[in-house]
Amino acid sequence: MSQQHSRQEFPLPSAPVTGSATVTVFASPTSWIESGALAQCHQVAALDGMMHVAAMPDLHPGKGAPIGAAMASTVLYPFLVGSDIGCGIAVFPIKLKRAVPAKLAARFPDLDRALDPEQDADDPAWAVVKGDIPTGHLEGLGTVGRGNHFVELARIETVLEPGHASRLGLATDDLVLIVHSGSRGLGERILRAHTEVHGAGPAPDPAAYLAMHDDAVRWGSLNRRLMAARVAHALGAEPTEPIVDQCHNLVEIRDEVYLHRKGAAPGDGRDVLIAGTRGTHSYLVAAHAGPDANHSVAHGAGRKMSRADALRRGRAKHTVEELRRTPVGSLVVCGDRQLLFEEAPTAYKRIEQVIADLVDHDLATPVATTVPLVTYKTPDLGSTPRRDHRDRRRKGGRP
Repeated sequence: MSQQHSRQEFPLPSAPVTGSATVTVFASPTSWIESGALAQCHQVAALDGMMHVAAMPDLHPGKGAPIGAAMASTVLYPFLVGSDIGCGIAVFPIKLKRAVPAKLAARFPDLDRALDPEQDADDPAWAVVKGDIPTGHLEGLGTVGRGNHFVELARIETVLEPGHASRLGLATDDLVLIVHSGSRGLGERILRAHTEVHGAGPAPDPAAYLAMHDDAVRWGSLNRRLMAARVAHALGAEPTEPIVDQCHNLVEIRDEVYLHRKGAAPGDGRDVLIAGTRGTHSYLVAAHAGPDANHSVAHGAGRKMSRADALRRGRAKHTVEELRRTPVGSLVVCGDRQLLFEEAPTAYKRIEQVIADLVDHDLATPVATTVPLVTYKTPDLGSTPRRDHRDRRRKGGRP
């Protein structure tokens, strides 16, 4: 396995350290786990107060801390959660008369353009906002962001647990919107305020940090609902409530311990959408992870290449058009060519192996698979999608 160049931003102890916390990796010997990611796990295990580090099969190196890990400690470390507090994946049922990817791709709204309460007061997507916007943070509201974030129209392909799927209201060939995004600039602002004074150190006032953190988590969830509503209206459908909405960048207090999750979804009896790549299946699973796994499961396929490596190798191996039309027949809406290469399916681990590892370690049971039809990353600068906020025929704009 090749080791990526270090992307660590904060100084941490060298690994392993005598007397440090336990580290458990929930992956098979044949799974792609980088030595750099394992080193980060052991570095985290050496932090004061750390009790246990559970590494998921999508584990890969992150900026200062591993991604795909759940870390339990008696001390709260904001940098272990990172800057995108509240990042998560939500699943929304959607009903369309016909799902023709080429036609629907052209109708996706511009999710780089934030909603403005005054300029876009008549946008019907506001109807999903109940109460005030957390902290009043308007920057990036209704936008998807960059990196591995996306909004995807997908089809339920295979139902593996019919009873469970039925309870969620899902059946084969049903359509869903999958939204992966976080708190945009809000979480970054919270982390920066901490690190500028305390670096990688613990939160001096955990309650104060948690209050801001919880606002960012609520903001991220609301933003996913807003984007789903914007897309639903643009495609001629009515918005729905999410059947799944799990955050994978957060800290929670569990059994009087701070449980930090960075790229790890809550696995204590919850339904989780584990995202594949933009050219492969994703898996809806019933998670049942125990204390050894810090009650957590994987959140996606997990990168196996750095963005720089993916860009270099992708340009040598793929054309832009090959990446915009995937092997499963779906379309990728992305006007950012560099991002297309960075997010190529080959830059990620095999989602099937990640799911197999979760099953083998009794952390989750697959319920259904989804196959992408249209994946939105950034506006396609070569087309002019219909604007979603000028449909005067609909009501429910924000007052």
